[in-house]
Amino acid sequence: MDSRVNSSCRLPSCDIALFPFTALGEVDYESELSGKSEKFEEMARLSGVNKCAVLCGCCTLSRGMKRKSVAVAENGRLLGISDMLNVLDGDDYKSGAGLGVYKLKGYNVGVCIDSDLFFPDNFKTFSICGCNIVVVHTNSVIDNIPPLLIRSYAYLYGAPVVLCAEKTAYLAGIDGALACSNQKFTLFDVSPKNCYRVVTTRRKGLFADEQTDF
Repeated sequence: MDSRVNSSCRLPSCDIALFPFTALGEVDYESELSGKSEKFEEMARLSGVNKCAVLCGCCTLSRGMKRKSVAVAENGRLLGISDMLNVLDGDDYKSGAGLGVYKLKGYNVGVCIDSDLFFPDNFKTFSICGCNIVVVHTNSVIDNIPPLLIRSYAYLYGAPVVLCAEKTAYLAGIDGALACSNQKFTLFDVSPKNCYRVVTTRRKGLFADEQTDF
């Protein structure tokens, strides 16, 4: 979606609504805590009015440190704020700590932020943590690499991936299918499934009961 967060906005019926980084812009924690600004509160109210979960990309400021973040709210409550973990050379941001995994509308949802998309271990961890779906917030999609990556991750790790950019949205299914939209409002119908298969490997070592002579 490509509009500003406003609690009076009526969203299409959905479980989870994603807003790009332009929706909240810069959010200063000090201003939020002092009441000078109410961006997070407005976002939380939006989730309450529409009885859904809302995830908004933003740039958070804390005592001079700037981070790329995603704020998460559900049913009128702010649940948390996750920060981008991996900052690439040349980016003027500080890295956060810990992957964001939230229980939203009965689903385990993994939150991936911008350059974290380029690190497969993040998606492997989301899968191990039992995420039913992973959402990716990024500023823009300027080439075919992000769609290629989310398609690969969804197929390899068994969880659909939704990518929300400034004017583009993508959905990658676990079967390798990819959908794209540049509409102002986009609705994706996702039906997460817990599909598993047995993978057997052989390793040398790990024999604690064997005696080794030196």
